[in-house]
Amino acid sequence: MDNRAEIREFLASRRARITPEQAGLPAYGGHRRVTGLRREEVALLAGVSIDYYVRLERGNLAGASDAVLEGLARALHLDDAERAHLFDLARAAEPVPARRPRPSPATVPASIQLVLDAVTDAPAWVRNARHDILAANRMARALYAPVLADPRRPANNARFAYLDPAAHDFYQDWDRTADDLAAMLRSEAGRHPHDKKLIELIGELSTRSEDFRTRWAAHNVRFHRTGIKKLRHPAVGNLDLTFEAMEFPAHPGLTLLVYAAPAGTPTADSLKLLASWAATAEQAGELAQH
Repeated sequence: MDNRAEIREFLASRRARITPEQAGLPAYGGHRRVTGLRREEVALLAGVSIDYYVRLERGNLAGASDAVLEGLARALHLDDAERAHLFDLARAAEPVPARRPRPSPATVPASIQLVLDAVTDAPAWVRNARHDILAANRMARALYAPVLADPRRPANNARFAYLDPAAHDFYQDWDRTADDLAAMLRSEAGRHPHDKKLIELIGELSTRSEDFRTRWAAHNVRFHRTGIKKLRHPAVGNLDLTFEAMEFPAHPGLTLLVYAAPAGTPTADSLKLLASWAATAEQAGELAQH
């Protein structure tokens, strides 16, 4: 991936969304030729010269200090995910990175599968940052049966969401899911611009999905650490699941996700039905593996 183009488009897109009023600048009358802030206004707010900011927005973040990056983050009103993305882009722009981060792993240690299998009452699974499903317990394999129906391994959530028509039924709020996936892949591309498998995935999605191309072009980035996952399972119906995402300090690039529901809720009852369905499907050899 072209890091300079990534930097240029990210900074320009963040600048375009902020009005002078939002930035605390005087609102002068007359027609403005640009959407959002002008480059000189960002430079003023970030505490750098206009010439230096123009250089940065042209894609040259190499050598930018943490203080400069923090100034840009403040000037452009970046949230935590966007700030992290800016720093990732700056690190990737260095001619000889001190240490290139390792791309997302494609397998999990056996010890993680043991942990997943010990969780019996809730769906629990592990993905990498490319959103490959790498390991899952029985409940998660049952929950994600529509995703795992794809014979390709590892199954990939983004490929399913954008390329499989069944995704529009499986995700109650498909648009939000599609937004989240594109934003998380954009974040990963900033961290690992040389990840060959990530580049191939993004190329496939861009070629085959206009929905993905539109969202990818927005340059949005997002954290996805906790929240509500709204799914529609073909066997048990609608599920409104609380989820937590946790990284493994000993296994960088792997994320554990666990889904649950408050006791006494319709979703809690549906999870019990899902557990029964999973046991039956597993005995019959009909439950897909991750």
